[in-house]
Amino acid sequence: MSEMTTASKRKTMSSTVTEGDLIESRRIVPAPGADFYVFAYGSLMWRPDFLFADVWPATLFGYHRSFCIRSTHYRGSENCPGLVLGLDRGGMCRGRLYRIAAHEAVAAAVYLHDREMVSGCYLPKWLTLHRADGIKQMGLAYVADPHHWQYAGKLPDDQIVAMIAKACGSAGRNIDYLRNTVEHLDDIVLKESRLHRILRRIDQACGNA
Repeated sequence: MSEMTTASKRKTMSSTVTEGDLIESRRIVPAPGADFYVFAYGSLMWRPDFLFADVWPATLFGYHRSFCIRSTHYRGSENCPGLVLGLDRGGMCRGRLYRIAAHEAVAAAVYLHDREMVSGCYLPKWLTLHRADGIKQMGLAYVADPHHWQYAGKLPDDQIVAMIAKACGSAGRNIDYLRNTVEHLDDIVLKESRLHRILRRIDQACGNA
């Protein structure tokens, strides 16, 4: 049994289930007295905004970092959607694993739900992370829900570049989200990735190279 469980089990989806029902069904409630582990692969790497006790470089196998989520809130709008990162099936993903002390766990879980679950585009899942110190640790990761309308799937680079270059939302420009993520990939010694290439293309197109 997982050290933490969802507040209510995931419901069988039907036409009568609202987005609010879906979001609430995916709320994570920490187990009393247990530390809380969270995997970061996007903005949580550079702006966690919760108190944590430890952080390690970590690798997740079976999923990869992808611009597969349409953003109509934080980094885009309904008229001009942007793209944010999700974990999509296949490959591997390097990021950061946070340990949140037990006495801070509930506050962190509430904060993460409010931040990440603005819509039902993510599935919170407990997955095995491989820490850089060789230890395996179960942690919470926000995985893209391929059945949600915001799931964009595997987009070609040209479309990703075009969307990110012009989108802006309540948290700022989409390109700033990309740039911050790339800078923190550099911090975990991931110096070349698809995200780096996309950022170079946007900078070149905008005359920032």
